[in-house]
Order: sequence, then C-alpha cells, then structure tokens
Amino acid sequence: MKTNNSTIRMRHDGSIDLEQLKIHIIKLITVKETDAPVLSFYLNMESKYRNELVHRVQVLRNSLLRDERLSFEEALSKIEGFLASDILPGTKGVAVFARGGSCPFIIPLQFKVPLPNSMGIDLTPNIYELVELKDRYHRYVVMISTEEYARILEVNIGAITKELWSKIPELNQRVGREWTRDHYQNHRRDRGDRFIKEKIHILDNLMTEGGHTHLILAGKPWITARVREALPKRLSSKLFDIVPAAIGAKSSDIVAVTLARFITQEERESENAAALLLKQIRTMGPAVAGTTATLKALEQGQVDMLIMADTYSPQSGWGCRNCGKMGERPNQPVQCPRCKGRHIREVDLKEEMVRLSERHSTAFELVRHSGILKKLGGVGCLLRYARYDQVIGMDMEDGGDQVIPPTRHHGRYPSPSRPGRV
Repeated sequence: MKTNNSTIRMRHDGSIDLEQLKIHIIKLITVKETDAPVLSFYLNMESKYRNELVHRVQVLRNSLLRDERLSFEEALSKIEGFLASDILPGTKGVAVFARGGSCPFIIPLQFKVPLPNSMGIDLTPNIYELVELKDRYHRYVVMISTEEYARILEVNIGAITKELWSKIPELNQRVGREWTRDHYQNHRRDRGDRFIKEKIHILDNLMTEGGHTHLILAGKPWITARVREALPKRLSSKLFDIVPAAIGAKSSDIVAVTLARFITQEERESENAAALLLKQIRTMGPAVAGTTATLKALEQGQVDMLIMADTYSPQSGWGCRNCGKMGERPNQPVQCPRCKGRHIREVDLKEEMVRLSERHSTAFELVRHSGILKKLGGVGCLLRYARYDQVIGMDMEDGGDQVIPPTRHHGRYPSPSRPGRV
C-alpha cells in the first residue's frame, strides 16, 4: 500500500477477534471431561454485577457435593485472580472458563462488546454465549470519506483491528501562482476522483485478503454517493449500509454507530432465515423443526443452518456417555437405544445443540422476537439433505436411510438476504 500520505495501524489490544474466537470455541468443545466441574463465567463489565455474582456463587456452592467443592473453589480462585489483575482497558465483556482438580486449566477471553452476566458449572464449558456473540457481531469494514482524507477500518467483534488513514495532498499554495481558480477547481475534482479510486483499490485488497463480506460507507452524503458510484460490482454487492459522519469524528464514535446498524441488519437477516425455515416446513422442503427433530439432524450431520430463538429454553435432556446419543428428558431410557450402554446423564440440550453445530462448522442464526420460531418449537434447521420420514413428519428409529435428494442449490442454502458470511 502507498505510504506517502497513508498510515496503516494494526491494533493489538488483547481483545479477541473473530478468528481467535473460532479457535477458542473449538478448543472449548473438545475439552475432555473429568470428575471436576468446569466453571463458565460471563461478565458485562459495564453493569453492576458484584452482588449478582456473589449470590450466584453461593447458589452454586450449595448445589455441589463435598467432593466437588474443592475443585470448584480452585476454579473460582483462578477466575478471581484474573479479574483482580488482568482486565485490559476498554474491555466491556469477559468470558472465563476454569477447572480445578487433576486436570486444571483457565481460558480467559476479553471483548470490546458486553456479555450477559452468568455463571454456571458443568462437566464441559458452556459456550452458547460465545456462539451468540459470533453470530451477532462477527466483522465488517468501514470506509470513512471526507474532502480531505479517507479512513478504512476493519471492525472485528466490536474492536478496530486495522486502521488505514490517508490524507489528500494540499494544492492551495499553487492557486494564484501557477494556476487560475478554474484550473485549480478542475484539477481538484480530478485529484478527488483519483484519490477515491486509490482508496477503493486499497479497500478492495483489504476485503479480499481478509475474506470480508460486509461493507459500510460513512461520511458526508455527497461524498459517500461518489464513493458508492465508483465501487466495482464485487464491492457494491457487499455494501449493506451508508451512515453520515462529521469531519473529525472519532473512530470509536463511528464504530459505535456502525455497530448498532450492523446488529440491526443482522437481526433482519436472522428473521429472514426463520421465514425461510417456515417456508421449507410448509412445502415439505429439506428442513425440520422442534427439539427432537433438530437434535437428530444435528447428530446425523445433516444440518446446513441451525436456527434458534433467543427465548428457546428446552427442558433438560439425557445423554449417553459412551456414544453421545441424546434425547429429551421425559423419554429418558434405562439404557442407550444406540449402543445399549447404561451410562446415562442429564444434559443441557440447548448447549449440546450449539456444541454439535460448532463441531460440524454449521451456520448458526439466533433470532430475536420471532413468533414464527415460537410456533415451530423455538428451534429448527435447514438441511443439506432430508430423509423421507423427516419430510413427511414421521419419527423413525436411527438408521433410516431413505433420502430425498436435494433439488436446488445442491441441497445447501445461502444465508438469506446477505452476501456470504465468514
């Protein structure tokens, strides 16, 4: 990239970006179980959380058996030590996972966006909030244009991870000495066009190299209109919003505005995903809804996109320690119907669905305020392919192999009303 009038800054402030978050989620879902519970801790640093957490800690202590309390206190001590000394400036959300006992660990994560206050214990880490964070924020690029300069920001889960600042060269000193006023104005327009083209070229390289699929333009309306007109088709297809921005606006203020717009757009896209799910259910397309059908499809690796209501709260389920088979609690068997094992335990089905989704790299959409999903049981999925019994609504045992071949998009669905997502 050009350097005469350009400055590129890479920001490394310790906060987690999208790629790092994906790596941490994989690490967390592959944690091997031991007898010691894992403490999953989420914190909104902007809230008044202390009294709430003190109460929650006491509730968890009272729920533990004597043998579990020692490892719980070890994990809690690790988290308290981290909170006391290692929180970075500007952090708004914290997620920490810790375990004591014979295989101790602590995984602390910090974000520039808030997380809900919660604390839970289980044999495996609770990752739902991290997956929700990945779905809601992920990343985008902002190009801020004024008459004097251009700034290009890479925003990654609420944090600026790259910033390019470029200033247009001054020409005022040449007026009256070398050029007439008309000559100056014409040259200024030409220079402005060249400047826009240069910055679009840099923007194109950044978005291509980074695999970015979402672009926002910011600045004065007449300038952003010129920029939009000059965008090549491959970039204009990724443009999803234009926002006004005053000259001299701080990058942090622009990020705050564009982040709110981005979340609104993300919510619209999630609603479109729910509408597509309903359409496929009604037309016997490759899709299923409800806890049991969705869980089965996830276990069989059929799911192309998992779609879940933010209010989805299934009853507790059961899981087989030997083979991983799961089901809803009222139908808990004495022995596993798949492997005939008798090591059955209680599981959180919502967590397990998200865990299976991440394990198979399945697309995930969290839908807020959805009456459509509520009617469908709060959860459903679009399928890569569907068995005959799934399409007609029958409930066959595992092993059914009647498959309805995909008839469009080769069985896969693009994310509704959006360019591809990373």
